Amino acid sequence: MPPKAPYQHRNPIVRYALFTLGWISFVLGMIGLLLPVVPTSPFLLLSAACFLRSSPRFYIWLTEHRWWGRYIRYFLDGQGIPRRIKVLILSMLWIMILSSAFLIVKIMWVSVTMMIIAGAVSIYIIKLPEPQE
Repeated sequence: MPPKAPYQHRNPIVRYALFTLGWISFVLGMIGLLLPVVPTSPFLLLSAACFLRSSPRFYIWLTEHRWWGRYIRYFLDGQGIPRRIKVLILSMLWIMILSSAFLIVKIMWVSVTMMIIAGAVSIYIIKLPEPQE
């Protein structure tokens, strides 16, 4: 299935709100590259979704970017996540969750809840398809 064609929303208030939200989520995604606690992928996907309806220029720039554009296109096209990226995501997820649960959080039920959520996220990521590269 080909990717959706970007277009500008007819309502200028909605268009500017989506454009602003797209840039905020992009900045948060870039912060996520530096801070392992902040997720990167969801923010970049949200940016792509916002730019899809607010700024065709920035949507194309984001989805054609040499570092992360390919992964955004894979996900938006329903092709999933490459195995190498899945391993990286799951490794970082579990390193952060386990270190937080055992070293930082002192309440047992909070630690257990964190690990259950990480387990559910892990299952979701593992079940995503892997593109043919």
